[in-house]
Amino acid sequence: MGSGKAEKKKKTIRATLTDTKLSSNSKLISKTKKKRKDNDKTISDISENQNNPVKNEVVPVTSASQQLCFFLNAFESANGVSLSSLERESITDKCFVELSQNFDKDVKSLGKHIKAAYGPSWKEDLYEGQIVEGKIDPGNPAVLVLSSSALRAIELLRGLHSLTRECNAVKLFSKHMKVEEQIALLKQRVNFGSGTPSRVKKLIDIEALGLSHLRMIVLDMHPDVKGYTLMTLPQVRDEFWDLYNNYFHQRLLQGDLRICLFGPLPDGKQFKGKKKRSPG
Repeated sequence: MGSGKAEKKKKTIRATLTDTKLSSNSKLISKTKKKRKDNDKTISDISENQNNPVKNEVVPVTSASQQLCFFLNAFESANGVSLSSLERESITDKCFVELSQNFDKDVKSLGKHIKAAYGPSWKEDLYEGQIVEGKIDPGNPAVLVLSSSALRAIELLRGLHSLTRECNAVKLFSKHMKVEEQIALLKQRVNFGSGTPSRVKKLIDIEALGLSHLRMIVLDMHPDVKGYTLMTLPQVRDEFWDLYNNYFHQRLLQGDLRICLFGPLPDGKQFKGKKKRSPG
């Protein structure tokens, strides 16, 4: 009798253990299926995103008034001055080129933007290839593009390819370019120049580069890999403002020159608290 009860008890225990194991396995299988389902959904989402990539965010057009405000704040900060209301009124938003809504805002479209900014007279002003005595002198570009590095200057020149195929452009930076080479290039008709502030100023100082035909300067505002721009990279920033104060400021006030800030503008916080004195 006792042996029968013991055997029955063992069977009951085995059955219980089997049920527990089956239940555990069932739960494990259920979890595995759910995990696979979640993984399949993730793979499906990735595949869908690859087939339908998110479009690059369109950089909004910076209005002329926004460019004006940014530029004046940068001017005050770099020169350690606070402009009076009268001085601020002497530079208006008409001094700045607002990019067209009809074109992309990348480098490849730079030529289209400049062409649009010039309006109906673009061909006469930008494509004139001959030196005309008393009207167009050698080495006097219509457009100057300024950036923080030689590599960026070359990239921006490529963006002007739609225009420079039929007119002359010159590289105005020091990397792998001797001054003597650039002087020789500037002895012919030049429509565009792209370079860095220090070399541009040097060529103007020695009267190799002229400004009599200059109508627009494009300031590259795209940040480099470290986040610096023409306006914030310390040495380049100082070289730009030295060039601007010596050769561009008066022409801007007289209405002979316009500025285009090409690229996204920073929020301007870096200029706060740096003004020191009032001019004069």
